[in-house]
Amino acid sequence: MAEYVGALDQGTTSTRFVVFDREGHIVSVAQKEHRQIYPQPGFVEHDPEEIFSRSVEVMREALEKGGINPQQLKAIGITNQRETTILWDKKTGKPVHNAIVWQDTRTAEICEKLAGDEGIYRFQQKTGLPLATYFSGPKIRWLFDHIPGLFERAKKKEIAFGTIDSWLVYKLTGCHVTDVTNASRTLLFDIRRLCWDEEMCEVLGIPMEILPEVVDSSHPEAYGKLSREILGESIPVTAVLGDQQAALFGQTCYEVGEAKNTYGTGCFLLVNIGEKVVFSTRGILTTVGYRIHGENAVYAMEGSVAIAGALIQWARDKLGLIEKAPQIDELAMKVEDSGGIYIVPAFSGLFAPYWRSDARGVVVGLTHYTNRYHLARAILEATAYQTREIFDAMMEDAHINLKELRVDGGMVVSEPLMQFQSDILGIDVVRPRVTETTALGAAYAAGLAIKYWQDKKELRSHWQIEKRWQPRLDAATREALYRGWKKAVTRTFNWVE
Repeated sequence: MAEYVGALDQGTTSTRFVVFDREGHIVSVAQKEHRQIYPQPGFVEHDPEEIFSRSVEVMREALEKGGINPQQLKAIGITNQRETTILWDKKTGKPVHNAIVWQDTRTAEICEKLAGDEGIYRFQQKTGLPLATYFSGPKIRWLFDHIPGLFERAKKKEIAFGTIDSWLVYKLTGCHVTDVTNASRTLLFDIRRLCWDEEMCEVLGIPMEILPEVVDSSHPEAYGKLSREILGESIPVTAVLGDQQAALFGQTCYEVGEAKNTYGTGCFLLVNIGEKVVFSTRGILTTVGYRIHGENAVYAMEGSVAIAGALIQWARDKLGLIEKAPQIDELAMKVEDSGGIYIVPAFSGLFAPYWRSDARGVVVGLTHYTNRYHLARAILEATAYQTREIFDAMMEDAHINLKELRVDGGMVVSEPLMQFQSDILGIDVVRPRVTETTALGAAYAAGLAIKYWQDKKELRSHWQIEKRWQPRLDAATREALYRGWKKAVTRTFNWVE
């Protein structure tokens, strides 16, 4: 009887369950979307119970579609949208509020007060992060400030906190844990000591009693086993990684200087910096890349873009420019360039390298010549330009000179985007045969924990190139286009007063 490893990939807009074989090939997959809740401008929420329900549904559906007996699943890994924050009642297991999503900007005032005269990098040497609405700690504080009696209940140990990984593990196995990668995105975690930090919890006014236990990303026992009522078998959960770290692991970027970029709802460029912590001076994050049980933690530098694929969704759902996401390519390929226009999608402020919560989106350079084809092309190019900005900053911080960039995520099927990405970076862009690298990374980490795969060398042997793009633009044109982008970005600043 064949044996497999499963990955539960809980993302910002949907949840999928993917079953992999020993060669890292996809055997079966099921996926379902969940609601995006926008109570008011700047607020983004999810229903935690809906996310859990979708998770169970896709696990069952993937096994049924693949004709897989639950007994054939040897382990499950979980990967998740990071920073999204949930508080729940320990006794009932019920959330006290909708999940506050990583894109949400309601904590801007909290972050500004914390920054004070010392600025947004006040706690960088501990957390590796700037003070920004992106991260979990201020979201917890907001919930305490706005739900009567919640803080008092938290001090009485009646309330639990978790990012999406903790919530799912708790609901699936009963364990209240998180891994080092997700913990490193909270603003409450000391990334050198790899533990919750008392000072940070005190500064934010968060009782440490609500926090989950922090464990390795890949561990044979720390996450417990699936409740039998889920799939009818007690399958061990042996890995948890935040989605971008999982993609780094799935792209087999195990050596210092290897990098990947994931194009999803947002866009996230990570480079492996090894076992030593390196801090940025250019707006790039330092984060835990992964920690395999029995090994030292590996760190990464990360550039985070809030709006990438979400810009195409906006063009579809709010503008009606297209009916289905792939149609953006069809429109974009009808013109040679964007006709001089730029779209800067600062819908929830700007993330790396600016960290400006006061920014809002702009379209600049419009003339009578502009048509919907130019608009479509500018939508795709926005993601490539944002990637160039974090790429430049990261290479200077990490003192690395990348010759190629490994890419994954839903947007890498876009031919015009991938070609322009190579053009504007001036390096090769490489897409692997398996582009579901977030799920693959979670599966790899889960399989390593039980020796389904023996070591990282074996995992590397599975990675294969599907397509390579090489730059076609001359250097002068590349830099002229990029100067226009940088000029457009400045027009987004100070919109929110």
